[in-house]
Amino acid sequence: MEEKRGECLYPGRVGLQQRVLPSYRISFFDRLAKACEGGLSVFAGESRSEEAILKTDCLEVAHYASAHNLHILRGSYYICLQLGLMKWLRDWDPEALILEANPRYLANRVGITWMHDRDRPVLGWGLGAQPIRGTLAGLRKRARRGFLRRFDVLLAYSNLGAEQYRAAGVPPERILVATNAVSPPPPSLPERPPLAERSPRLLFVGRLQARKRVDLLLRACASLEEQPDLWVVGDGPARSELESLAREVYPRASFAGAQHGQALDWFFARADLFVLPGTGGLAVQEAMGHGLPVIVAEGDGTQNDLVAEGNGWLVPPGDVNALSETLREALANPIQLREMGVKSHRLVQERFNIDAMVDVFVRALNLAAGER
Repeated sequence: MEEKRGECLYPGRVGLQQRVLPSYRISFFDRLAKACEGGLSVFAGESRSEEAILKTDCLEVAHYASAHNLHILRGSYYICLQLGLMKWLRDWDPEALILEANPRYLANRVGITWMHDRDRPVLGWGLGAQPIRGTLAGLRKRARRGFLRRFDVLLAYSNLGAEQYRAAGVPPERILVATNAVSPPPPSLPERPPLAERSPRLLFVGRLQARKRVDLLLRACASLEEQPDLWVVGDGPARSELESLAREVYPRASFAGAQHGQALDWFFARADLFVLPGTGGLAVQEAMGHGLPVIVAEGDGTQNDLVAEGNGWLVPPGDVNALSETLREALANPIQLREMGVKSHRLVQERFNIDAMVDVFVRALNLAAGER
């Protein structure tokens, strides 16, 4: 959103809370700040050491306010208390507030009350309301339902997330889908080297950790009769284990480590097919913006929205046989692959980019202000 469009402005001052401010959100928050005539302040703190989130506070348009995060317990019992939230609210005095719609972030309840006492709208933003199981599941579901219904508008990352919010008791008219995105609309589609004259090139980009299931991709490639080149771009705690597995089952795999900027663009421009066998989603959009067809595992719902209109395949998570068969189908038709890549590029240009995401947020802000 390089130029402000009259229908995509919010006239007030906005506060936005995040547990952590990851570097990939900078462009989105700065673009959103341009669309908020009163300005945008982002309140965020530190991640846990084991999360390895690339954090930043280098916002250029939006303001940054530092939180002190207290991380309490682990796993399904984890909660976070963000100290300083009330001081930030009093200092910034937002006319609308956007909070992560996560009941584990305890201070957010106080923030909602503070805003509503002043008759100001509060928006929630989150993945959805995934199933709750285990100890005290009924009580936890009721508590989450009450928490979610306090928001004037909820923004879901995906259509699945929106459906989960509806199932949790939030009225449908108070739910909007802002598809998660990290990049602006891409430039025109680059030329790719012809696939017919060489081996196909598969690409994975992401943090190397168990939930990404790169091990499945190595084993699926090993099962193919005509074996492609496999480029694994990224770093993480599982790298040495995956490199050892690759030497054993698929020596044609190469590990490039973490890449950024033009170095990462080099891989996107020369690959033929992007594969995400585990959880994730943001790298899928980047691949699509470079004109790549995609194979992704069904996950939290974001992936399901991205694979649309014939630009790729969804595969069941954890199913190496399904991944192998899908790779065979994909690589059997180079012309179809190129056409699917064009569709990926068009989807990111038109729907899955941060400008479209900003438009939904501004629409939600204006909707919530009207309700209040």
